[in-house]
This record gives sequence, structure tokens and C-alpha cells, in this order.
Amino acid sequence: MKHLILGTAGHIDHGKTSLVRALTGMDTDRLKEEKQRGITIELGFAKLELAGDIQFGIVDVPGHERFVRTMVAGVGGMDLVMLVIAADEGVMPQTREHLEICQLLGVNKGLVAITKCDMVEDEWLQLVVEDVRDYLVGSFLEEAAIMPVSAKTHAGLEELKSALFDLALEVHEKSDHGFFRLPVDRVFTVPGFGTVVTGTLLSGRIATGDEVEILPSGLVSRVRSVQSHGAKAENGAAGQRLAVNLQGVEHGDVARGDVVVPRGIFRTTRTVDARIDYLPSAQRELKHRATLRLHSATYEVPAQVILLDRDSLVPGDSAFVQLRLKSPVLLLPGDYFIVRSYSPQITVGGGVVIDPAPPRRRRRSDRALELLHALDAGGGDEKLQLLIRESLLSGLSLEDLIIRSGLSEKEVESALAGLLSRGVIVQVVRKPRVFLSKDAFEELKSLLLEGVEAYVRANPLRDGIGKEELKAHIPKRSDLRFFGAVLNALEKEEKVVADRELVKIPGHRASAVVGQSGLLTQLEHALEVGGNEPPSIKELCAMVHSGEKDVLDHLNLLAREEKVVKVKADLFYAPRHLSGLQEKLVAYLQKKGEITPPQFRELTGLSRKYMIPLLEYFDQEKLTIRVGDKRVLRKR
Repeated sequence: MKHLILGTAGHIDHGKTSLVRALTGMDTDRLKEEKQRGITIELGFAKLELAGDIQFGIVDVPGHERFVRTMVAGVGGMDLVMLVIAADEGVMPQTREHLEICQLLGVNKGLVAITKCDMVEDEWLQLVVEDVRDYLVGSFLEEAAIMPVSAKTHAGLEELKSALFDLALEVHEKSDHGFFRLPVDRVFTVPGFGTVVTGTLLSGRIATGDEVEILPSGLVSRVRSVQSHGAKAENGAAGQRLAVNLQGVEHGDVARGDVVVPRGIFRTTRTVDARIDYLPSAQRELKHRATLRLHSATYEVPAQVILLDRDSLVPGDSAFVQLRLKSPVLLLPGDYFIVRSYSPQITVGGGVVIDPAPPRRRRRSDRALELLHALDAGGGDEKLQLLIRESLLSGLSLEDLIIRSGLSEKEVESALAGLLSRGVIVQVVRKPRVFLSKDAFEELKSLLLEGVEAYVRANPLRDGIGKEELKAHIPKRSDLRFFGAVLNALEKEEKVVADRELVKIPGHRASAVVGQSGLLTQLEHALEVGGNEPPSIKELCAMVHSGEKDVLDHLNLLAREEKVVKVKADLFYAPRHLSGLQEKLVAYLQKKGEITPPQFRELTGLSRKYMIPLLEYFDQEKLTIRVGDKRVLRKR
């Protein structure tokens, strides 16, 4: 069955609810106050099934200007609209505003029902039809069918159903691919079952047992059951009116304006880039930093309008803007919205979301405007390339690209494959997948290479820089996770060599600073004279009249040249003396089989200061192996 949402629109008391009742047999006015006052205050819902497996979920909206906010909540999921105009009154103020709202929110199919035809003469009816046709020129209903009907006598109802059937064949159902989004338009409690929310499913499928998240609160729940127009279903598809019973959620935990989505997929936002269309009927220019009421889906939020390329927007014009919202909401690329002024409270414009998670934009930035033009009209490849480019050194994850581009995961994957094969972007993290532009990747490579080169110049006695120290050259606005990919690329290009924990320049060899070569000789001589108990670092500093850093750098250089042996960070031996100690130890173990620390001290005459580091050094060099408190020769 093809599921579509048909919404009513029109001025108060033009017969919208009566017409829906005549079409479906269902009364959408459910509140006591609605019955008493004879007007629709809240959204009403009904079901209309036509031959050919077509089912309309009808959303009956209030016509009173005070309830435009509620009306907008009903328009969000509409596939087509039935504009209702009473024959005895014709086009009225809310007729105009409702039609503007439908147009701004992306509704582009519908028809017109001229109601209360039983109350006027045929001649008058023809004049009303002509006036309505003239009024619709330039709107999406310019070529729409105009159907005279009477809810009282049922005249014209069959013709109206036939026209709706023809329209249904022209309208595509919402896609049930991707993740589900259910904007909540009503919340109530069913005894024995708990909290139930209703809404029109905008995308995807929602099923019993699904784990869900309620945004913006982040409350987590599970779907206990799903109903569509009172009938239990295992799941609901995009385009259907649904009632969803949520497990473990109190009535006060969720309200109209919330959105039910899969857990952990979507993020709310307080800043969006958008294109705004300012209505010709607006009474004054829209100033930079003006605050309006933004309506989208089922919520309303104050929004400050940042005009990116001008200081004011004149009625009838369009512009790219950044909207800064007073509270977080869920908005995605392609979502339509309307904006209303505070005083007087009227609809002044609307638009479409381009980027739901943008950085703060510089006004009058050609680069920012180029990006927004491309996101608004460009293809998948161009959108992704520009988004990744604009992320600079921060990069964007696959999830970010899906959310910010408005493309499906399949479309994003396909576009990324093309961009990667052309080399214009680089994947820098495998899981989660993160991408950088080629230019940003080259900049990171330059920063790391400069870091290695600068370190080697400043530390000529050292072969290279430690990896952890080199990571500090990744800027804070970037990500340390990129380090491995950037280092690997530099290695492939043979610009650096990664040797364990050191990163070196190929062909570079540490050497003494000019004027300090004599220090190497002095240190080498001091260790030779020191014998089996060589001087400490502090003692060596005093002997050669140099600082600790210089002494350690020169000792490490001698160790790399195998002119001294580094036993531990602050203990160095002349090779001849260390070999003598090693020979004594090996001979003893070959004869006795094992040795304890006291026996080693007795064998060598060393103090504990030297004895323990030497035993640990021989273990490290895989000469001996420790067994309890004894050492034995390691089998070779």
C-alpha cells in the first residue's frame, strides 16, 4: 500500500474539519474545548483509503492565526496539501499565510477544495472559483484542480476522492532508507501501557524493540509497540502517521518538538547555515542579527539571523545566513523551516538548512559563500570535497559527512571512493574513518618534517627526535590520531626514518658541536680511568666543567659510536672494563651454574650502586636470566 500524508490548510471556519469528517467518517476535533468552540485548536488525524492500495493519513490543522505554530507542526510531514476555501467568503488572511507556509516548507503538490457550496448560488460559486484561480497564479497550486464540495450534502466528494487518487499517483512516497526520524506532535498516556508519542515518520523505518533516543534531552528508551491509525504494526515506514509506545518514559519526559531517533546517531545543533527566502509580503527589511521565531518539524525556537553577505534583506529577496538558535534542536541538510516575526506575529519567510554543524562564519567571506552555494546546489563529490577542505586540519569523520552533507551513507561512500582515487582527499584514521583534504595533509607533513629538522639542528649530538615529542607538532586544532598516517607518508617519501621511538633524517649522523669535540675525549678518558666503578654524571660534570645536558648528549653520542657502553640512563662504562666484568660473570656461571647478588659483589668487589644496575643490564642484554633472586646463563 502506498502511504501518503495529506494536510489541510485554510482560514478558520472554512470547513476543513467538516470536510475531513465527510471524507473519512472520522471527527478530528477530539478536545472538549474544540467541541465547545467549534474550532480546531490541536492537530487532528484521520485515515482515508482509496482503491488501488492508496492510504492517506490526513492531518487536519487549525485555521485560527493564534494556532499557526500548531499548523506548522502539521505541515512538516505533508506530501500534498488540500487548501480549503469557503465559497461564501473566498480567500482570507489565513488562506494566504497557510499557502505561503506550505510553499516555504517544500510542499509542491495539492488541490483546492471550495467548501460550503450548498450555501451559495452557482453564479457566485463560479466567481469564487475564478478569484481563487487568479490568486493561485505564481504558486505551486497554479495548475491544481479546484474542486467545489459540500460536507453537508456530500456533493462533489466522489470527484474530490478521484482527484486525490490522481494526485497520489504523481507523488513519490518518502524513502524508508536511512535512519528514522519521528518528530513528536502529541504525547499522551495509555493506562497499563505508559507514554505514547505520535508523529509523521520523516524517514527510515521504526520497529518494535528498537532502542531509541529522544532529542534534545538525550533520554534513552525502547519501542514497546507501534500503531498506525489505531492498528498494531510490527514497524512503521516513512510517510506514515504513527503512534509509538515508549518503554520507561514518563509523560513529562517528552513533549511536542522532541524527535525520536535511533540511539547514538544524530546530534542536536545550535548553529546552522541556511538559505532564507524573505517573503514579498514582509512589512520591513530583515536586519543583520535580528531575532525571529524558527519553526521546523514540530518545534519552535528563537533564532538570531546572521546575514553573511549584506546588512539587511529586503522583502522578496533571498540570502545565505547563519542561524544561531537559543536552544539545541535536531536539524539536517534539506530540512525546511519558516520564520515568524515577534511583533506582529506573522510569517515573514522560510528556507532550507544547508549545513547543520558549521563553524562560525566570517561575514562577506567569498570562500564561505562559495561553499554554501556548492552545498545548496552541488553534486555529492563537490559537497564532500568542499566540506573536507573547509575542515582544514581538523578533518571530518564519515558520520560527520553524512550528517552535514544530507547524502545517504551509500552516496557518501560512493563519492568518497572517487575523491580518494583522484587523490584530492586522504583517509587519516581507519576507525572511525576520518578524512583530510590533500592540502591539509601536506601541511601536516610539512609541520612534522620541519619539527624533525629543527630538532636535529638544535640537538646535533642526537640522532633524532622522540615520537612522543614530535607529536607535539600536530596543532591543537588538528588531531593526534593523524600522527601515524602523516609519519608513514613521510617515511614512504624517504624524508624521515622511524627507528623504534626515534624519528631521524635519512643520512644524518650525530656529531659534536664545533669547539666541543675535546669534550668527547675528556669523557672517554674519565670513564677509562674510572675502571669498574666509573664516575657518576654529577662527578663527570665537575671533571669536564660542563652542564648535565651537554655531558649526557656527548655520552649518548659516544655510546652510539660504541666508544662507551650505556648501562642505564645515568651510568656509562668504558667498554674494556665492562667486558672484563662480563667475562668474570660468565666464567663463574659456567662453573657454578648460578649466582646471587652477594656472590656477584664478592666476585667483582663492586658496591650496590654499580652491582644491581650491572646485573639488570646483563639481563637486558639477554646474557643472563633472573630466576627468583639468582641469575643463570641464558641458553643460546
